[in-house]
Amino acid sequence: MQSLRHFWERFEEGMIAFLLAAMTLVTFTYVALNNLYTLFYTLSDKVPFASDALASVGDHLMSYAQGMTWSVALTKALFGWLIFFGISYGVRTAGHLGVDVLVKKTSKPVQRLLSMLACACCMAYAGLLLAASYKWVSALLVAGVGAEDLDRYGVKVGYITAIVPFGFALIIARYLEIFYRLYTGRQTGLGLADEAREATKLANPSEEQH
Repeated sequence: MQSLRHFWERFEEGMIAFLLAAMTLVTFTYVALNNLYTLFYTLSDKVPFASDALASVGDHLMSYAQGMTWSVALTKALFGWLIFFGISYGVRTAGHLGVDVLVKKTSKPVQRLLSMLACACCMAYAGLLLAASYKWVSALLVAGVGAEDLDRYGVKVGYITAIVPFGFALIIARYLEIFYRLYTGRQTGLGLADEAREATKLANPSEEQH
């Protein structure tokens, strides 16, 4: 079980890194092409003996840039997938904003009880959205609607939006893990970061040494 969990955590981190890298690469390529063909056209005007060659390169670069109309749509799709992988990752790594000052003033048993209640609410909310998004994606897949600027490559809207129910399933899995840890007494909170304590450490590095 531990090896499976370790594999999934590495896969989740790998997907986030891949999505970020793909978004950066696509955006950089599109922007670079749009700036390069302008550069070659400018050079063709200033270098008469190589004017035709430079203009030809500029024409090719411009055609490549114009052919990348799909880049914006792809970046949006990748960003959507990044959001849902990021939500699950944030739950696991305590990366989400937590406001639990009042809760931490209560006793440990009360903290556990309140955290279990909050965890159950999070799972219920994610469950409702999972059910609704599953019906939505199913309808899109049946309709076979093509994705904007990506339909020429056979990409359907349903393929892109499939991350929504999958992402909520990941969120539920994470909160189930937290609920189990709360139930067994292995933790008392939802695992959310203590922003006040972290901010104090950053402001006063000397305190961390003591």
